[in-house]
Amino acid sequence: MNPEIKLKKTKPSEEFTQEDWSSAYCNVEKEYKNATLKLIKGEVPKALHGTFYRNGPGRLERKGDWVHHPFDGDGMITSMQFIDGIVTFSNRFVRTKAWEEEEKSGKFLYRGVFGTKKSGLFLSNAFDLRLKNIANTNVIKLGGELLALWEAGSPHSLDPETLETNGLSNLKGALSSNEAFSAHPHFDPGHYDDDSRMVTFGVKTGPKSTIRLMEFAAKGKNTGCLITERKDSFDGFAFLHDFAITPNWAIFLQNAIDFNPIPFLLGQKGAAQCLKSNFTRKSKFWLIPRDHGAFSKTAPRIIDAPNGFVFHHLNAWEKNNDLFVESIFYKDFPSIEPNQDFKKINFDNLPEGILKRCKINLLTESVEEQTLSNQCCEFAMVNPLKLGLEAKYGWMATAEKKTGNGPLQAIKKLDLNNGTFHTWSIAPRGFVSEPLMIPRSSSKEEDHGWVLVLTWNGALQENELVVLNAEDLSHQATLKLPIKIPYGLHGSWVDSKEL
Repeated sequence: MNPEIKLKKTKPSEEFTQEDWSSAYCNVEKEYKNATLKLIKGEVPKALHGTFYRNGPGRLERKGDWVHHPFDGDGMITSMQFIDGIVTFSNRFVRTKAWEEEEKSGKFLYRGVFGTKKSGLFLSNAFDLRLKNIANTNVIKLGGELLALWEAGSPHSLDPETLETNGLSNLKGALSSNEAFSAHPHFDPGHYDDDSRMVTFGVKTGPKSTIRLMEFAAKGKNTGCLITERKDSFDGFAFLHDFAITPNWAIFLQNAIDFNPIPFLLGQKGAAQCLKSNFTRKSKFWLIPRDHGAFSKTAPRIIDAPNGFVFHHLNAWEKNNDLFVESIFYKDFPSIEPNQDFKKINFDNLPEGILKRCKINLLTESVEEQTLSNQCCEFAMVNPLKLGLEAKYGWMATAEKKTGNGPLQAIKKLDLNNGTFHTWSIAPRGFVSEPLMIPRSSSKEEDHGWVLVLTWNGALQENELVVLNAEDLSHQATLKLPIKIPYGLHGSWVDSKEL
């Protein structure tokens, strides 16, 4: 394979500036309802009918006190509805209990997982172990509920049209009070006869960690109901953000990481800052059989994984006795230490994310590792109809430079078989968030559709919504947002037929 043969590229004239990149970090000051977005360039495809939902931190500062890490910011949902070439925009903070309390007081009353401290004296943080459910990581629609997700607590239920918060959801009784619920559910496109499912998990961590794997009906009269579940326990502290699925397996990569709770207990660090890679131990693949698959009711498989730290997976699939898992690997757990300012981080000092494929032989339990792209990337996805199956293409956000870490400034479509790729770049003064690939329903071609991406224009100091052709990343449309929104996390697309 000749890796990364360039097909198309927009060439920048210079490198980014720290000021342009960090200027996106701000508080969202206004909530809009059904505002029509201004078309700046191109034309919105009229075949796009549905809503692009997005979640991310919207409150980063209170009376001069900043969160230590943007991942500690309060969740704000954005919806962008596409109808006949017109896009309307709404945004609303998730009215969590903590958000309402802090809005009223004007200061931070809770510690953040990534190092944010309560306002006031240092000692006020010691031994305060309350977790603030900030509902800021992902947003998905299941039945009549829009769910704002944060993996250390239960989802918040929202109205899909108004974005008003209904409160914490137990998913029709499936969850106990404030039970941890993954921010990375995956929608099985129909590997079983009973059509689409939402597959997700919750984890209880400790010296021995327990994963609760859950599958919910995603279509039909039982939409939103729990179909099946199982619980499995594993040795070691589990730090799991994402997982992957195939028709037969739910695949977790347990990073070789240690958790030292002492600085957290003493109020010196957030819980996530107490994580540290352990290079003397091996990471593990935890393979949990899905209940309706060929290995239903059998015990999980535990197999040594390659060194490195993984937040996100691209995809997984099966072929004969082999299981393939595509993931973004870092050399170490990237963290912002207590004395660092996240707006001034040096990207050269942080490990880059490298897309790799692992081939796991289920008979010999051997693992072969292959690098699919050496360019720093994040937020990768395949066509959602190919989830759990062998996919030819992946779409992802990348740094502009070819090696080393850097801010995300480009979108790449990568041929996962031969390494050829297309890119769309807005360097040096533009920055991208997670791209969302939407397949064209009228086509059977895997790469026919569109890519939606919310961008930050450092030159104009504004956010823009960009529509690209998924096949070659050619530009389709750019629309201006009415407010400034910080870099976000994850989002989802809901077709108009499902609204």
